[in-house]
Amino acid sequence: MDESAAVPDGPRSPEGRSRGGGDGRVRTGDTGRIEDALTAALIEAVRDIGGYGGLVYLRSRDRRSLVLALVTGVPRSLLRTWWRVPVGGALPMAEAYRRDETLWLPDERATMVRFPHFTAGLPYSFGSAYQPVRTGGEVVGVLVVLRSAARSPLDADAVEPALRPAAQAMEERLPRLAGGEPGPDSAAYRIEYDGEPVGVRLPTPAVHPVRVGLVDWDLDTDRCTADDEALALLGIGRADFGGTLADIEARVSPDDLHELRASRNDALTLGRVRCRHFRVRDDSADEEEAGYRPVELWGHLVRGGTGSDRILVGALVDAGSGLTAAEAAERLPDGLFSLDQDGRLTYANRRCEELLGGGREALGRYPWEVITWLRDPAYEDRYRAAMLSQEQVSFLVRHPAGNWLSFVLYPDVHGLTGRVHPTGPPTGAEAAREAGSAAGPVPETSAVAPPPGPVAAARAGALYHVVQMASVLTQAVTVEDVCRAVSEQLLPAFGVRELALYTVRDGRMYLLWESGYPEGFLAPFEGVTLDTQLPGVHALTTRLPLFFESPEDLSVAYPGIALDRMSAWSFLPLIASGHPVGSCILGWDAPRRFTADERSALTALSGLVAQALERARLYDAESAVARGLQEGLLPHRLPAVEGLRTTGRYLPGTQGMAIGGDWYDVITTGRGVALVIGDVEGHSVGAAAVMGQLRSAVHAFAASERPPQEVITHTNRHLAELEADVCATCCYIELDPRTGRAFAVRAGHPPPLLRHPDGHAETLDLVGGVMLGVQTDAVYPVTALTLAPGSVLALYTDGLVEQPGSDIETGIEEVRRCLAETPADSVDHLADRLVRTARRARERPDDVALLLTAYR
Repeated sequence: MDESAAVPDGPRSPEGRSRGGGDGRVRTGDTGRIEDALTAALIEAVRDIGGYGGLVYLRSRDRRSLVLALVTGVPRSLLRTWWRVPVGGALPMAEAYRRDETLWLPDERATMVRFPHFTAGLPYSFGSAYQPVRTGGEVVGVLVVLRSAARSPLDADAVEPALRPAAQAMEERLPRLAGGEPGPDSAAYRIEYDGEPVGVRLPTPAVHPVRVGLVDWDLDTDRCTADDEALALLGIGRADFGGTLADIEARVSPDDLHELRASRNDALTLGRVRCRHFRVRDDSADEEEAGYRPVELWGHLVRGGTGSDRILVGALVDAGSGLTAAEAAERLPDGLFSLDQDGRLTYANRRCEELLGGGREALGRYPWEVITWLRDPAYEDRYRAAMLSQEQVSFLVRHPAGNWLSFVLYPDVHGLTGRVHPTGPPTGAEAAREAGSAAGPVPETSAVAPPPGPVAAARAGALYHVVQMASVLTQAVTVEDVCRAVSEQLLPAFGVRELALYTVRDGRMYLLWESGYPEGFLAPFEGVTLDTQLPGVHALTTRLPLFFESPEDLSVAYPGIALDRMSAWSFLPLIASGHPVGSCILGWDAPRRFTADERSALTALSGLVAQALERARLYDAESAVARGLQEGLLPHRLPAVEGLRTTGRYLPGTQGMAIGGDWYDVITTGRGVALVIGDVEGHSVGAAAVMGQLRSAVHAFAASERPPQEVITHTNRHLAELEADVCATCCYIELDPRTGRAFAVRAGHPPPLLRHPDGHAETLDLVGGVMLGVQTDAVYPVTALTLAPGSVLALYTDGLVEQPGSDIETGIEEVRRCLAETPADSVDHLADRLVRTARRARERPDDVALLLTAYR
């Protein structure tokens, strides 16, 4: 697409689809191979800089996104917003990828300063390092390591050397993963990924390994068989075991024999044994003091076997560590609970159940979903803050009964342990309650979580999707920018597989953007009127979102509607300031239950998208008018001159109404042809208007057959008389095509370049005068030169050679070298090569004008 275009010509789909094949690409189905190839290096990187989590991003197939392929130490669910990020986004992983540079952000302050949009989605205290991953000299991904900001500071100079070994290990393994072999040809490394991230656990040593032995107990004869582990738990050698229940009873504490014998009754009456607990002698203890090891018996009754019909098949479990810890926790006066890495409850002692009222049904679930008075995003956010900062978090909560509870969360990379106990009301409770409405880690002494009440369930993750989308949309300028931002952010955030954005115009619906749909599926819906019986139309006309959780639901509501492979849909109205903008259609590939927080988040997002689209549409219309004005002031066609081939290029470097004043021209005169290029300072409609007046003045003076010096002198006076309060630069060369003789005048403009017939190029050292409009009576000297047949003359504006962070001489040398190295058989091809570098520069601050003349 041409960069000066205002509105997309039709629907665009940026998403490449991974469908497998033998081209050596890393595919969605390659997750197991990715885990095998990269896990060791990722864990090594986390260890080497003292981190607590790590990520690996790989580029997508269409090269527009970085896709999270591997994650360790951090729950995947907490990073869902970041599963897919745009390569061009203002995000640290994207910048490290684009610039091929190591990036170190030691804490949240550094992150906020450089990447405020990233902080908006993850507003927590942590440090992060970003290391590009290359194959064959080409960047294919980014290694990310997360580090607690509370740890001792890490020297920035030490980050890259610490991460380099892991990155090099990935560089060695990735080519083999894609079916290539190491070598200099980067084309062999088709590294790309479009699947979901693979989660791996950081290794942890088993503090108390669990021992389990197997036993068979014939309840009719009391004969027993046991494997070696069971005998070891009982403290019986294989040679000393007679195979009877009496041998086992001899090892059991006399006080616990009834537990073992009660197992027989459990098996005969219930058909199973559940957690019968008894102690067995531990011969490793001091002989003077009897030592015992706690064990548990679990089993079930097997009937109908050969011989006896009643056999208890059981497992003997060493309960020394787990049971002792659980018993100790049950004795504490405080409530204790444990959450896994994803925030689900894995343990709660009885005191915790008494204080919170969750009960056993809360196990395996999110506590803020089961315990209704904890159903507020602020409480989930405390968990997120603890897990992503790896720091202790504490806060106060008021129970519905009116009493206050203190919560303290102690995280590590595998989950967190929580402590809860009754406490008194905080000082200045009402003020603190108001202060506690913000999410994030808050000290007990300074803020209080919001009091419980009739709040709807709203997951903090969904709210952050809204915050993140709002942050991204602030940078989306054109309609295409908005559509791309929605596609790249909304799809991964909610697991969406299909997206269609429609706009309403003249009472009809037109497709702006689509992603994921089968080819041609949306064609019948193009241009439908607003009275058509379609859910996307109804969502817009009624201004109410529609959600369908299965194909049956959609078919019942709209009989005969065409269905594709999706299984759930949402149809969101796009309304901006009461004005209908269009519809957003999302599709999921599996039936889906839309929770209240998802419906709320998607509805809020549709409002943000509508506002952004309306703003972008106005911007595009304004930009189209400005570009039309600017292009109207440039020559539509260069005159054909015998003996010369000329071509021009113009590349805008600004957006909206901030148009520039660059121009070029070819003017036939009585003595030959005048080649002109100029640049009015500033970027505005006024600058473009001055440019048009100067171009007309130069054209008039040149056509009157004035010599080059007089043309520039009169143009300088003309600019002063305009009182436009701007300056301009210009280079004017009058060339006789019959002889190659030329006379050049330069007014503050960059020097031309000349490519000789033998291919070498040089910068022409033309004596110059001051810029136009600075000094009314300025004198402009003339330089004579002669072009040999086969020469190419290049006139350009400074936008071609200026780049942020480098001097103009460096840019001129780069263009000169390109001019020398590119064959001159086609001036159009040569012009395209010269502007290609400027077109790739995202931070190019100025317009580019180029005029090439080949003398035959």
